[in-house]
Amino acid sequence: MAEMLLEKFKALVPKYLDEKWTPQEGYSAEELGDALAEAELPDGVRLPLVLEEFYRALGRCEELMEAHHFFFDPDELEVEDGHLLFLEDEDERWVWGIPVDILDVPDPLIRRRSNKQKHWNDEDATVGEFILDLLEFSFEED
Repeated sequence: MAEMLLEKFKALVPKYLDEKWTPQEGYSAEELGDALAEAELPDGVRLPLVLEEFYRALGRCEELMEAHHFFFDPDELEVEDGHLLFLEDEDERWVWGIPVDILDVPDPLIRRRSNKQKHWNDEDATVGEFILDLLEFSFEED
């Protein structure tokens, strides 16, 4: 399958960290597969292409993975409330996920849940759009 946002994700390292992207910033396909096996996701649950590319490009880049929010490491991914959870805010008030019934969409729509109220809301963005916008917001200059 053709790449979607892999190069855009890689370009975030020089854009926000003023460093050259290196393969050490992300996971190889084999390393990602091993980490996902450790997550013990339910049968049939796979990453959408956009999340696979995100982890391959930036999955080990702590400066981006933990900038005012926390992307789950691949071995920490979990399914809860019918959603694949992959992102949480720094205060653990919100969690973001993808409905498991649309994980086969290459860049599916993202949803946000209040950890207090346990209510899901649509973000009106795809996962890729949301990640790019979130990182841009996190690194905006005052």
